Amino acid sequence: MNAFVHDAPPMRVVFGPGRLTDLPAEAARLDLHRVLVLCTPEQRELAEHAAALLGPLAAGVFAGARMHVPADTAAAAHDHAGRIGADGCVAIGGGSTIGLGKAIALESGLPVIAVPTTYSGSEMTSIWGITEAGRKRTGRDRAVLPRTVLYDPDLTLGLPAALSGTSGINAIAHAVEALYAPDTSPIIELFAEEGIRCLAAALPSTAVDPTDRDARAQALRGSWLCGACLGATTMSLHHKLCHVLGGTFDLPHAATHAVVLPHVAAFNLPAAPTAHAALCRALGTTDPAHALADLGTVVGAPRSLAELGLRDTDLPEIVNEVLGQPYANPRTPTHNDLEALLRAAHTGATPRQPSASGRDVGVG
Repeated sequence: MNAFVHDAPPMRVVFGPGRLTDLPAEAARLDLHRVLVLCTPEQRELAEHAAALLGPLAAGVFAGARMHVPADTAAAAHDHAGRIGADGCVAIGGGSTIGLGKAIALESGLPVIAVPTTYSGSEMTSIWGITEAGRKRTGRDRAVLPRTVLYDPDLTLGLPAALSGTSGINAIAHAVEALYAPDTSPIIELFAEEGIRCLAAALPSTAVDPTDRDARAQALRGSWLCGACLGATTMSLHHKLCHVLGGTFDLPHAATHAVVLPHVAAFNLPAAPTAHAALCRALGTTDPAHALADLGTVVGAPRSLAELGLRDTDLPEIVNEVLGQPYANPRTPTHNDLEALLRAAHTGATPRQPSASGRDVGVG
């Protein structure tokens, strides 16, 4: 039996249809009295509803969350929280809003209650990310970990089918990389396999009927498990690529994950047999990379980075940036490997295994 360390952060999870109404009780449990509700401009109505539920505990709404948490947005939100004397935040929305809550917590230590409305899974992690001057800085700090995560599947009923699909594949990516992470554990392997299984089963149903409440609950459960994997392990090549694509080229976060994941799986899984076997079980296949690509097609995800606005002339910069920073990975990609992987993802080609690079644990 392999030795391992399992160091999962503590987390309070409140899960179930209609549980948004528990928000005042969760704020009171944390002894909060002036709560700032965070959201994107598009979700202001939902945030106003959350503030109304909080009643006298609400200090207002900041509806300026943006994708990839630009540094100026984080600074504006932090300053606003200070001006109104907020003693905590409710981040209601997807990864952009929860990321903004984390940025405030990183600077001020204010406790955050996360209310996810997508499947990104970032609410289960101590990982923060802020983008400045075209570069996304990330780190881990327990101070940014939400104190409570309130999962209400009813809040995902209005999530557009295409966004549901890309957001769900984003969550699956966390679990895929957790399966071959250097710091994985038997517990995380169980979470990862079950999380992938839940999402792979639920996402096609949400694509057919976005109001399918059972499928929505199953997908949200899967995203919770996959997010827990992200929070407990080290991510690898897939996340490194997506951080560069998002931070440097401002590509949409979830859609980028959906495009890139099958290609990274095709490259990494030959060097990660345990992860390959778990994915085969979770996806009901003998070819996980192609199954992930097929899932993207079923849920209406983009097929190529070109569709997302990336130019082929941008590929060399991505390769150089990814190769320039060390990170854990089951195979060491060469310059040619990365170029081939990115070119396939850029054009939407069928995922394929590049020429063998051998098994390794890191990239330099």
